[in-house]
Amino acid sequence: MRRKPVLSHSPLLFPTIPAIVVSVLLPAFFSEARAQAQTSTSFEEELARNKKKNAEVRKDEKKPETKPEIKPVDDKDAPVIVKSYKFWGRSDRFIHFEHDVDVNKGALNLRSDKASYRFLEDEVEASGNVRVEKNGDCYYGDNATVQLDSGAGRIDNPVYKLLRSNAQGHARRIDLLDDERSLIHEGTYSTCEGLNPDWYLKANTLSLDTGLDTGVAGKSVLYFKNIPILATPSLTFPLSGARHSGFLPPTVGTTSKGGVEFALPYYWNIAPNRDLTLYPKMISRRGIQLGAEARYMGETFPGGIYKGETTVEDLPSDRLTHTNRYAVTSVHEQDLMPGLRLAWNINVASDDDYPADFSTSIAKTAQRLLSRETSLIYYGSFWNLGLRATNYQVLQDTTAAVPIGRPYDRLPQLQFHAEKYDVLGLDFLMDSSVTRFWHPTLVRGDRFANNFQVSAPLISSGYFLTPKVSLHATNYHLVNPAPGQEQDSHRIVPTFSVDSGLIFERQTSVLGRDFTQTLEPRLFYVNTPYRDQSRLPNFDSGLADFNFAQIFSENRFVGQDRIGDANQITAALVSRYLEQDGSERLKLAMGQRFYFNTQKVRLDNTISPSRSDLLLAASGKWSDQLSGDLGFQISAGTRQSVQSNYGIRWQPEAKKVLNLSYRFQRDSLEQVDISAQWPVAQRWYAVGRGNYSLMDKRVVDGLAGFEYKADCWSLRFVAQRFAVNSTTSNTGFSIQLELSGLAKLGVGGNPLEALKRNINGYQPISDR
Repeated sequence: MRRKPVLSHSPLLFPTIPAIVVSVLLPAFFSEARAQAQTSTSFEEELARNKKKNAEVRKDEKKPETKPEIKPVDDKDAPVIVKSYKFWGRSDRFIHFEHDVDVNKGALNLRSDKASYRFLEDEVEASGNVRVEKNGDCYYGDNATVQLDSGAGRIDNPVYKLLRSNAQGHARRIDLLDDERSLIHEGTYSTCEGLNPDWYLKANTLSLDTGLDTGVAGKSVLYFKNIPILATPSLTFPLSGARHSGFLPPTVGTTSKGGVEFALPYYWNIAPNRDLTLYPKMISRRGIQLGAEARYMGETFPGGIYKGETTVEDLPSDRLTHTNRYAVTSVHEQDLMPGLRLAWNINVASDDDYPADFSTSIAKTAQRLLSRETSLIYYGSFWNLGLRATNYQVLQDTTAAVPIGRPYDRLPQLQFHAEKYDVLGLDFLMDSSVTRFWHPTLVRGDRFANNFQVSAPLISSGYFLTPKVSLHATNYHLVNPAPGQEQDSHRIVPTFSVDSGLIFERQTSVLGRDFTQTLEPRLFYVNTPYRDQSRLPNFDSGLADFNFAQIFSENRFVGQDRIGDANQITAALVSRYLEQDGSERLKLAMGQRFYFNTQKVRLDNTISPSRSDLLLAASGKWSDQLSGDLGFQISAGTRQSVQSNYGIRWQPEAKKVLNLSYRFQRDSLEQVDISAQWPVAQRWYAVGRGNYSLMDKRVVDGLAGFEYKADCWSLRFVAQRFAVNSTTSNTGFSIQLELSGLAKLGVGGNPLEALKRNINGYQPISDR
């Protein structure tokens, strides 16, 4: 049975005016209350009597005040506490309260000028300056009816404020359906503060569900600066920025390749770990493109994950090329069982020009080798065994002077890797692979390669010495050998190397700051005897990039088909400036390789000099705001720079960053790259990036725009131009209005993603 409210007294609400409190106790007290209400006792006498009783209570200062236990609003046994200056009623029927009524039950609070409590319905009907607080949400209205057990009810002519979504608005009526759901009739919704919000959604009905974190507006119009900008028969939006099914805001844009574009994406939140986005797009010059993106993740067993993402685009009939255009990208990883992982990475395009015609960034147009790889790998305690198949689709640049060569397909490749450290003071490593190479026009065949290494590292705090011996054995079986090649051949090459170094430290001071400076000389010797490999096929070998990592490797080639002969030593010197906590503020390095004999294993007719180019590098982070790096490769013969790069980044505070870099490669590349996000006025930010080729005298990749940050909305305008091949570029612009807590409305794609991709250190202005 429902427990009945009864009377008790509370401390004074004001210095001289007593209050009356109703709490849940016994019905007998209500009989007394009804009798008192039927007498001729005046309101003034009642106040005096209560004042005397409260004065007696205040005399006993040692007696602690007993406060009622506040229980959650959905607890039907929570006490009902009512405060008012006057009340009257009938037992088991109703009580009427007047003058500053305050009703509490758990997390539910109702205040009004007048209120009536009905016992059978467990319902409060209030009028006059009504204020209802429920789970942090506030409602102000003329009249209200609230069922205390369930929290359901209605409020007339309300103004409301929602805690979780920081939203507000007004309406003709709000129906409180339960603790999580409410229905707003002829109301508004906005996350802006104040009586005149910059934007608001005006709808015939607004259904808000905090449990599902979803808002649904029916027959709604979106106003920005009191101007209607969007009308829709139905609109679904999240109350806290979480994912929800529904149509996303339409996007309108234009590019020099496709003309005007219009897309209306639909997002399907299938499950917390799965979703699907459908984005049909109208391209004025080409036709209708259909696209879909699916994402998923989960567990196959405790601790075993699977995740993936697949994107499909299809243009059934391109009006410009009169062909079907499509692209597919799929990435997947899955633990089939403990230690066993399946993965694939598949990329397909219908033709060579697809990235240039439909991409929105130079990163995508530069992809000319589309890989397709599937792998199955088992991981042991100190070893792993992998089976993979790989092939490529080559997208030729029709404007380039030299066509792109197609790499060999691996159909399939079986790899074994094992490494074991500190076994009787020795480290062991073994790499083995069996690969079938296929190419439509070149020599095809099978290769078995095995590399076994043993090293004995000696390491202390001031020095290290690591001698190592390795043996590389390779066998070939060719299907269609070239003239002069044998069908079956083999090669065995041993290598001996010693890596050594010293570490010196001293305390120093730079510009008044204390550092620990290190001086680290290093010598690396390699001896590999010459083996004639001119008649062996070359499936995957090439000359490695020359850098600090490569000059400390035994082989100057990458891949397994060429093992370079060597009798050489690499000398390097590194100095670091370390903070007292060990963080590195500055690093200076130089290194060079010296050859004791002429190298005979080559991929072309180039004759190697007696020593390599000189490498110089420096990187530092002088403060949390300023960092930079630079690198040089100086020719040993001409003493000129072969390649160099400089870079500096200054980020003095949030949403303020400046990047400057320079790249140079003799006879092939010289570019300057500048990017920034910087405030230019109150609430205004300038954003931009320029990648300019000094050799071609053209902008390779350029972006410029502005952002504006208001309290509850942000505006972005971005124009972008990037090269799609060696002669042509693509140009487009985008505008995005981000309404906090509702949606992002855009024209011309997603400028936010373009800014993150182009400006290193960019931070969205909508972030707190």
